Parts: sequence; structure tokens; C-alpha cells
Amino acid sequence: MTRKRVGVLISGRGSNLQALIDATQAPGYPAEIVLVISNVPGAQGLARAEAAGIPTRTINHKDFASREAFDAALTAALEDAGVELLCNAGFMRLHSEGFVRHWWNRHLNIHPSLLPAFKGLRTHARVLEEGAQLTGCTVHFVRPELDSGPIVGQAEVPVLDGDTPESLAARVLAAEHRLYPHALRLVASGAVRWRTKP
Repeated sequence: MTRKRVGVLISGRGSNLQALIDATQAPGYPAEIVLVISNVPGAQGLARAEAAGIPTRTINHKDFASREAFDAALTAALEDAGVELLCNAGFMRLHSEGFVRHWWNRHLNIHPSLLPAFKGLRTHARVLEEGAQLTGCTVHFVRPELDSGPIVGQAEVPVLDGDTPESLAARVLAAEHRLYPHALRLVASGAVRWRTKP
């Protein structure tokens, strides 16, 4: 079996990255992580990757004059590593349209809601403010519009009486850690494909 070469973009602690690392170490998993890039120097997720023997890079967005220049540096590093599939895992930067189109149908993101509901930030607080009884997480292909794109998979999480944004976030994050490896497996194995052109 030829395993798909995966790059992961992070900005923080890398808990979803860890879930992907753990999954890819299992026999028969159809993908391997070959590069982890952080836009934040010293991000905790870099240490997770290094502990697993995965090459890392830091490409600080503050070093670039434009979003396009930063994204071009990301693409160059990813292609140097032979990356075939790209996963955002807590990557807190919006991509340029050119970057999205370059990685079209090869680029996944995870979002902590049942899209198309609650796109954007402050997700869990907004779920509670609106009195929703159900939330969850979504893995989707990246498109130029924020938190849109074809959905690969979703996991539901109940909203409980007395939930705070923090307690709800923790329960959704546990679901993310199960969903993201499952969704990447579907895409890397070819079980899920999306054929639209950019």
C-alpha cells in the first residue's frame, strides 16, 4: 500500500495533530505525516511532531509583506516535502484564494461546529447563546469562503444543562480527535473524492 504524504499546518498546542499522529502510526493507515508547519514560533504542536520523529518547519507569517507571499512560502515547503494532502489542525490564518485553488480537493480543515451552522470564531459561546441542543465538529475540504466547502464527515455532541463554553469545547475537542483521523483515512484511501475544478 502506498501511503499518502500529508502535511499539517498548526498554530498552537496541536491536540488534533496528536490525534492524526497517533492514527498514522497504526498499521494499515493509508497516510503518513511528512511535515508539520507552524506559523507561530515555539508552538507546542512542534514538540509533538518532533517527539514522533516528524520533520517540522516554522514559517512566521509576520515575516511576509502579504498573505500571498506567506502562502507561497508554505506551498514551497510543502512541495519540497512531497506533500500530497494538506490538513489544517488549529491553523489560525486565512488562506489566499491562490493557495486554496492550488491545493483544491487536497486540503482539509476541521471546525468545531456542525457546519454550515456557527461558522467563524467564538463557536461554543454562540452555540450556548442561541440555545442549541446539539453541536459537534466538521471536517471539510477547504474553499475560499471561510468554513465552507464539501463536508467529509461530522460528529454530533450534545449540549448539556450547565455547559460553559469551556466545558462544551472540551467535549467537542474529544469528538474532533476521533473524527479527523477517520476523515483523513477516507480521503487518503480514495473512499471520498471530490471532482469539482477550482
